[in-house]
Amino acid sequence: MTQPPQKSPMSRAMPALLIAGSLGGVGVVMVGLLSFIPPVDDGSGPAPVAQGEPTPVQFQKAGAFKLAPTVGPGGKNAPLTPARLDAPPPLAAVPAVAPIPPVKSKAARTKIKPTRIKIPKIKVNSKIKPLGLAKTGALATPPLSRPNITGWYNKSPLPGEVGPSILNGHVSTKKGAAVFKRLDELTKGDHIYLYRSDGKVARYTVSGVEQVSKKTFPTSRVYGNTNDSQLRLITCGGVFNRKEHSYTDNIVVYATLSKKKG
Repeated sequence: MTQPPQKSPMSRAMPALLIAGSLGGVGVVMVGLLSFIPPVDDGSGPAPVAQGEPTPVQFQKAGAFKLAPTVGPGGKNAPLTPARLDAPPPLAAVPAVAPIPPVKSKAARTKIKPTRIKIPKIKVNSKIKPLGLAKTGALATPPLSRPNITGWYNKSPLPGEVGPSILNGHVSTKKGAAVFKRLDELTKGDHIYLYRSDGKVARYTVSGVEQVSKKTFPTSRVYGNTNDSQLRLITCGGVFNRKEHSYTDNIVVYATLSKKKG
């Protein structure tokens, strides 16, 4: 699962969120509350370590190499590496368009949901399930029994609106590959389509992809406020720990709204 931009609905909420677990994975980010973000509960084993801002020691252990100053473009044959924790989200690959105006009526807003995500490059065509927090206080993930479902954090912005909309999905389950199995193949310039129940469609263009350790998750970069409409797709990567039934890393895809319909 950063700057002083205009406040989005996300900046008026105080949600606990964060991705960490065996993800295979409106109003919303927060005002200075990034340290309250918990991990994702993937239901596959012990609760993962909470993902607050990492300590200097954790940062030093992020890798035996010098971290890049910016998030890389990604790509199937390009090694995915983390950027420095203080690095901002990657710049838009193409000119961004104005966000979809927020739904003003609270009653109407509760009825509007993202319904489907399509990523032609990696053949994703998945229904979306709104998710809240699990009993552990962590951000929930789609049921392991439904590996082809993508989850949307229901306290993050609706796709197309101001701020980073947060989606997660499993990379695999005990039965095999899951919806975001090929997420690490996305590269700068690829398109992602989000469909909403009110008929609006948001097309995002990938701006960058990185693989990060769950112990040094870039909380501010992923969940920090933005003054445009952005998207974050998160799943697991790295080494699978069979004992804890969890992966060591997260794959994070960053994208910016580049076209809208409806």
